[in-house]
Amino acid sequence: MDTDASVTPVTARGPFTFDPQKAIHAILYVADHLKPANMYAVLKALYFADKRHLHRYGRFIFGDRYVAMRHGPVPSGAYDLIKIARGESPLLHCLEVHNAFTMDGYQVVPSVDADLDAFSESDVECLDEGIKECRDIPFWKLKDRSHDQAWEATDENDFMTIESIAALAPNKEDLLEYLQDPHPDAA
Repeated sequence: MDTDASVTPVTARGPFTFDPQKAIHAILYVADHLKPANMYAVLKALYFADKRHLHRYGRFIFGDRYVAMRHGPVPSGAYDLIKIARGESPLLHCLEVHNAFTMDGYQVVPSVDADLDAFSESDVECLDEGIKECRDIPFWKLKDRSHDQAWEATDENDFMTIESIAALAPNKEDLLEYLQDPHPDAA
């Protein structure tokens, strides 16, 4: 399998708009199924789940963008929600976040259950796989596992392109073509 992450950029269209409500429920779902739920493992599970979902179904689960941070890819919007819960954001009074989960140091502590109606069957499938990939894995191993070619192709603290993540898929040519126009018959 050719996994060269350096591909010609395309104009990606489709459902890639960040959905903060769905992101909150994804954080809750992962935190509830990943014990202990430290924020690093939660964010990595979301990356692995989103990467799988993009490769199989042509979209991210909640439309986030990934930043190539020092310790690996981080979903920007989900991380912002965690920062709100930690009191490290200008949006300190976001009741939706504070009612959903809190932070105990680096541990994500759900206050409510995730709304499973927020997810498609494929969302849950990939979230479960992302959780499984992160369960009982030490920090250094998660870090190494997440440092894939899409992360390597991006400067530190820059956004990773959807195309670089898609280029890791076994069907990368078809996926990149789909991302250029996910609705080719719509005029």
